[in-house]
Amino acid sequence: MPLIPEEPPIHESVPGPRAGAATGRTAPTPRPVPGPGPRPAPPKPGATGSRRPPVPGPPRPAARDAAADAPAGTQIQLIPAPAEGALDAADEAVDLLLDSGRAPGEVLVLTTGDPHPWAAHELSFGEASYWAQHDARDDVFYAAADAERLAPRPVVVVAVNGGTDAAVAQALPAAMARAGALLIVCGDPQRVNALLTAGV
Repeated sequence: MPLIPEEPPIHESVPGPRAGAATGRTAPTPRPVPGPGPRPAPPKPGATGSRRPPVPGPPRPAARDAAADAPAGTQIQLIPAPAEGALDAADEAVDLLLDSGRAPGEVLVLTTGDPHPWAAHELSFGEASYWAQHDARDDVFYAAADAERLAPRPVVVVAVNGGTDAAVAQALPAAMARAGALLIVCGDPQRVNALLTAGV
């Protein structure tokens, strides 16, 4: 009488638990390990490490009122921030723009009050060097909102970090005219609303 094995042999193609799972525990399902993503641009001097999550959805009501002054197709967003926090809010907006894939050369940051620390630092090397960086268009550029030599860029971020109401009232429409696709205003919503509804 021929010998009959008690169990048929298990082939690799047969699904089921492996020998390693015989202890009663199932083997953990391997999870994909994310690969390296795009490297963000190095932070500018004075930039903060915290980041604010992006706010999806349509522009805020105050921004919609100003849409008539913006070039066709330009989206306008208002990020609420007190005057003393407007620079930080602008830096966070720039970080989010770069993380989302915007090229640094597409972004212009304007201030209505004290200059951004990066602009103050670069201006210490002379105006010729400072404006050469603007003309090269290969990095985020920081300037005073009333600077006359500024060329348009796809994204303009305005930090309403001070300045008189008259200066801010002139800065906002000038920024709108320079923004090709997106204008982000970081400032006190009541102040920005008042200036926009006053005919900015």
